[in-house]
Amino acid sequence: MPASPRRATLATVAASAGVSVATVSKVLNGRSDVSPATRSLVQSLLRQHDYVAPAPRREPSGLATVEVQFDTDLTAYSTEIIQGAVAAGAEAGVGVVVSIRSGEARTTAWARGLVAAGRRALIAVTSELTSGQPAALARARLPLVLIDPLNLPRTRVTSIGSTNFAGGLAAAGHLLSLGHRRIAYVGGPATAACNQARMAGYRAAMEAEGAPVPPEYVRSGHFRYHDGVEGGAAVLDLPDPPTAIFAGSDEMAVGILEAARARNLRIPEDLSIVGFDDTQIAQITSPPLTTIRQPLREMGGVALRTALRLAAGERIDSHHVELATELVVRGSTAPVPRRP
Repeated sequence: MPASPRRATLATVAASAGVSVATVSKVLNGRSDVSPATRSLVQSLLRQHDYVAPAPRREPSGLATVEVQFDTDLTAYSTEIIQGAVAAGAEAGVGVVVSIRSGEARTTAWARGLVAAGRRALIAVTSELTSGQPAALARARLPLVLIDPLNLPRTRVTSIGSTNFAGGLAAAGHLLSLGHRRIAYVGGPATAACNQARMAGYRAAMEAEGAPVPPEYVRSGHFRYHDGVEGGAAVLDLPDPPTAIFAGSDEMAVGILEAARARNLRIPEDLSIVGFDDTQIAQITSPPLTTIRQPLREMGGVALRTALRLAAGERIDSHHVELATELVVRGSTAPVPRRP
């Protein structure tokens, strides 16, 4: 995290207001024995100085907590991350609180709320952050760890991810080894760092084999089922459709399965599909999904342990950690079908 500016204290605010520290404390605690004019002045200066109350070491329950925060509704991917973080928290004697924040600006007030709730650190998953949001957390002395960030702010932050490029390379390489040359990629947001890496791996494998990648073979969405349905339909309805599709997530792959079935295509006889994540979804689809295993539980655990190290003031060896991905072959891929 960037070097944290000096945090304002009660004494700083009291000096600016020309009142005692006790008076500032009364305002903070909602006491009634302060004049309205003084209260208004002190509250204004608290905001001006970005004052954040020191974080309590433990919640009233006696258990320290780390917050794992998502920007969207929870999915099978989210569940794996949470399970890894909860397991690591149990080992460390730390509680894990899960929250969802969608469409709400993250500012100083947001950081203050986390500190007031007694959080030791924040783990943000697949979030898109501005440079001001990590800065607000830094002022509050609240460590931040990102998992699979959609973007990396200009300020230095600590992040955990996987070898997305290698995963994309392995997915496309597997399909190429089965004889496929018309391979499409239906992935996540075009600007997301993890999606860009997966797509780059796919393109690198295709280029190495001299397999063309027409622009219409690459689609972007939001790693969700309905995006898989729409993206799958778009490429399968092309005049020269692909014989295989690499999906940016398991959830998208299931959507592509549905788009294929709506067109009476058999999996894998007529179309091969590879997903990404290896969530439980991959094992219960019909047929079971060939996918790239992303070590999601391990990522959650590493993020939790890293957050606690930062909260304890320890130095960490690297501000970005990538865990290895792995190809898992199941029933959704097969050799390229013969043309009639």
